[in-house]
Parts: sequence; C-alpha cells; structure tokens
Amino acid sequence: MENKARIVITLICSVLIFAAGLLRILSESSSSPTSMVVAYVFLITGLIGVVANSIVLRKVLAK
Repeated sequence: MENKARIVITLICSVLIFAAGLLRILSESSSSPTSMVVAYVFLITGLIGVVANSIVLRKVLAK
C-alpha cells in the first residue's frame, strides 16, 4: 500500500474516533462516569491523531 494512502486512511479513522467521542459527550446518553471518561479519551486521542496525520499528509504532499 502506498504511503499516502495509508496516511489518508489513518486520518479518516482518527476523524471517526474524534467524532465518536464528541457525539458521546454531546449526547450524554450514559450516566456512568466510566463511559464519559472513555468518551473524553476518544475525543483527545482522535484530535491528536487528526492533527498529527494532517501534518504528515501535508509533508508528503509537499514533496
């Protein structure tokens, strides 16, 4: 698999993880504090993944 395609796939997955965490936090569908911690972990790790993968993708596209 080409490196650029791999970066795009991980960027999409990071956006999905971020969206899942954000949706869970905004809907507050669970009263359990443990699931809210998991939602915040998804939100933070998804955001880190989106930022990191977008930086890497910009570097690859600039070559």
